[in-house]
Amino acid sequence: MTYAPSTSLLGDLAALLGPKGYSADADTIAPWLTDWRGKYHGRAAAMLSPASTDEVAAIVRLCADARVALVPQGGNSGMVGGATPDDSGDQLLLSLRRMNRIRQVDEAARLAVAEAGVILETFHHDALAHGLRFPLTLGGKGSATIGGLVSTNAGGTQVLRHGTMRALVAGIEAVLPDGSIFDGLAPLKKDNRGYDLRHLLCGAEGTLGIVTAACLHLVPAAAARRTAWIGVDSPESALLLLRRLDAAIGNPLEGFELIPQSCLDAVLRHIPQTRAPLSAAHPWHVLLELAGDSDQALGEALDPQLAAAIDAGLIRDVVIAKSERESDDFWRLRDSISEAERAEGPALQHDISVPIDLMPAFIAQNPRRLKRAFPGIRTLSFGHLGDGNVHHHVQPPAGVDGATWLAEHGAAVSGLVYAHVVELGGSISAEHGIGQMKRDILAELDSPARLSALRGVKAGLDPAGILNPGKLIA
Repeated sequence: MTYAPSTSLLGDLAALLGPKGYSADADTIAPWLTDWRGKYHGRAAAMLSPASTDEVAAIVRLCADARVALVPQGGNSGMVGGATPDDSGDQLLLSLRRMNRIRQVDEAARLAVAEAGVILETFHHDALAHGLRFPLTLGGKGSATIGGLVSTNAGGTQVLRHGTMRALVAGIEAVLPDGSIFDGLAPLKKDNRGYDLRHLLCGAEGTLGIVTAACLHLVPAAAARRTAWIGVDSPESALLLLRRLDAAIGNPLEGFELIPQSCLDAVLRHIPQTRAPLSAAHPWHVLLELAGDSDQALGEALDPQLAAAIDAGLIRDVVIAKSERESDDFWRLRDSISEAERAEGPALQHDISVPIDLMPAFIAQNPRRLKRAFPGIRTLSFGHLGDGNVHHHVQPPAGVDGATWLAEHGAAVSGLVYAHVVELGGSISAEHGIGQMKRDILAELDSPARLSALRGVKAGLDPAGILNPGKLIA
């Protein structure tokens, strides 16, 4: 059980952090009390903005002694309400945004140590200045922070080749629930001292510790990339194309995104200065990208495979970007889907994964299941076919008040989606985490053994429940 912060505790925190690090001003705190989607709203007694790991540790020690809850927050760009306090007003918001130093870049080892508040896009630029690249990107790169990406085990568009954030983390520094500092930044390839706390903290959503810095793997900066936009008949055709290209090309193939025509149409309607890459509409589209040392070598690898796929009937049409700007334009279409969908009206967003070979079946079968229960419902699926993670969104029937309809039927709709995912051996959260949005459905659908283990870990590390209560574990 946690308690409201006392006047004495708030005074101690204000003295510790000073005016730059402590605020109880309602207007200052207000923008950070609502999640990125506007779905969750909370209150906080104060916002704490430490500038160092030692300050984070001191905060946690004070709050642990007083049994006051802390809600860690990075860029506040999460999708499941995982960084939003509850509405009691008793919790303290812990912002890591002031901890924004890139402490070290080791060009020879291809490693960098970045603090939790470093913006992903800033980290990209810094790595490139050293002739290196951090191979994880996503649409929110301008606001997402390293700490948030670690804490949610973020994915993005390059998981096909480089894996999720967990695969890119070589070490972690974090403050544990008792205020002690876990220094796990050393990039050890072999370490058999029992449970891997680094991997445990990665994806824990701030419920087991507060990530203050991470040692991250970098790769050589790509001298060239080859980006193609392809029209296909179906997800089955797209999957066959993926298998064919992956077998023939291998490592240079870094991105493989699946996009339905309906998503492209929405982007073209709502996002200024966008245009369709192909001259005609197609039921489905694939956006793929290769990265390597030479444009000529990438062309020699990709172009014959695309020609053979056309001859085999897997591809309807294809265009290859002629410049960096055109490549960026293709990716802007993909990255703008969520923004365009919001302009279309309310929808239920499901970030799910199933085994890759079963993804086309899920995309085809789930809408039929939903329409039997909810006639007129509309669905769209897009995203990272290469790693089995497709974002499956559901829109209310046309002609109804969308918000009212979703309030009445949304939970049942999501229940059908997630039950189908579990039936196929998949996950109800592929890359966005659980937060508070999926906490109850996880408790309902996940295996009892797994839930018991998760709760045991939480109780063992944070027995007072002061770190991000109400998230992930019900």
